Amino acid sequence: MMQFTPFSAAIGGGLIGLSAVLLMISTGRIAGISGIVNGLLTARGQDRHWRLAFVGGLIIAPLLGRLMGYSFDVPVLPGSWAVLIVAGLLVGFGTRLAGGCTSGHGICGMARLSRRSITATGIFMAVAIVTVALSRHMF
Repeated sequence: MMQFTPFSAAIGGGLIGLSAVLLMISTGRIAGISGIVNGLLTARGQDRHWRLAFVGGLIIAPLLGRLMGYSFDVPVLPGSWAVLIVAGLLVGFGTRLAGGCTSGHGICGMARLSRRSITATGIFMAVAIVTVALSRHMF
């Protein structure tokens, strides 16, 4: 994986923001991954095409990066499979309860100054901080 630099973070953040703006301009939709994937499973007709293109881009982009010479470390996740499954279910439940995921609320919702998204992102961040603190210092 490339070493973190403020320059690479700025470019990456800018590209994420640009893609969110392009999606909103072209479809009128917000770039929240959970909503896009959920709609992909239930949408019909033309709404399905842009969702497939978006998810396909998420899958193809790292492959193109690798072909261009970038290497990506595969993260080693600590914990057992049972813990990971429970954690994944809790993330899914929280996403459903909040009406969207971190990308939708954190990138698009906060950019639109949505109070709901600002609240949801604040709660996501607080729970993440507490979870990391507990998992690193208590368990």
